[in-house]
Amino acid sequence: MIYVFDSNSFSEMSPYFPDIFPAFWAKFELALANGEILSTREVLLELTDGPQNHILEWCNNNKSIFEVPNNAELEFVNKIFSINHFRQLISNKSILRGTPVADPFVIARAAILSGTVVSEESYKPNASKIPNLCQHFGIRCIKLGDFLRENGWAF
Repeated sequence: MIYVFDSNSFSEMSPYFPDIFPAFWAKFELALANGEILSTREVLLELTDGPQNHILEWCNNNKSIFEVPNNAELEFVNKIFSINHFRQLISNKSILRGTPVADPFVIARAAILSGTVVSEESYKPNASKIPNLCQHFGIRCIKLGDFLRENGWAF
């Protein structure tokens, strides 16, 4: 199975310090090596704009999973934004600041690869959140805890 991680799920892993949770990181690295964990360049850009910590360091050391969106993914992003309501994914604040917005690219990568989105966002009726878009497009969306459970990772 392919899991496409959103920035907030990487951030959720920040308490898992490698020297305290080596088993977690060993399993995460194995899943990465097996091609099960992916993301997108825009997630790395969002993380770079945040706190400088071991998660960002890990991400910078594993840049290969943060690929530039391909043409199929860009076409899917256009499909997302062809729906007026989903244009709210990009806030006016992000537009004015020019800050990166990864959500549509995470969804597009999962859609094109028949993967599962891993995001800490929660479904809210009538919202333009990752789980809402995933539901609309028939893409599976779970949280980090669900990812750990379904892969049988217990520490």
